Amino acid sequence: MKTSTISKITFLCSALFYFGAVQAQQTSGDVTKNADIVPGTTTTGGSVRVVDNKGTIKYLQTQNGITMLSNTTNNVTTTTWQLGGTLTDDTFIDVDGNVFGLDGIDLISSETASTDATTGSDHGTGTGYTILVRDEATGAIKKLLAADLNLIQSGHESFTATAGQTAYALTGSPTLPAYSQVWVYRNGAKLLANVDYTIASSTVTLVPGGSAPNDWAVYAGDVIEVQYVK
Repeated sequence: MKTSTISKITFLCSALFYFGAVQAQQTSGDVTKNADIVPGTTTTGGSVRVVDNKGTIKYLQTQNGITMLSNTTNNVTTTTWQLGGTLTDDTFIDVDGNVFGLDGIDLISSETASTDATTGSDHGTGTGYTILVRDEATGAIKKLLAADLNLIQSGHESFTATAGQTAYALTGSPTLPAYSQVWVYRNGAKLLANVDYTIASSTVTLVPGGSAPNDWAVYAGDVIEVQYVK
């Protein structure tokens, strides 16, 4: 590939170097030169030889997730750079307080959760959906089965009270959320939040008493139900 329009080549190089700097790829040392792309053959890698306006022979090539494609028809000297490929190095993008977003993402609802996802699986080899999460210790993006998403806590437990029993510790030991997300029932009748009961950590404490007609007590055999979602 030979051209005198070095300005276009310079712009393309600048864009590639920008991506490399942002993604924290190799920033020092030499990069091994790839084999020259042969005009008229299709390849997604290799090096492109160019000649600047001073006659200096130079080479352009890609690595780490940037793909190049050489034409085999029409203008066979055209080589195109495009996003998409295989990462060969650990890659980080530091947004440094700026917005990094993706537009045009499909909105889904009531889709089937994946049960056959595997580490390193390619698209088209599994079914259903997984959830992308971030490992805060390393910054790595990973995926999680919906069935393993224990960040959302919900539960229902019931207890058979002894006479005068007021404290009920949930066996799963979750951290109970706000009153608006915790419901307590005595023999099927809903108790008033922060009046008939209080919550602290994983324990619900009943507050019997009050004045007629709202006076009540806990009797042996009462069924106390606790429901919560967080």
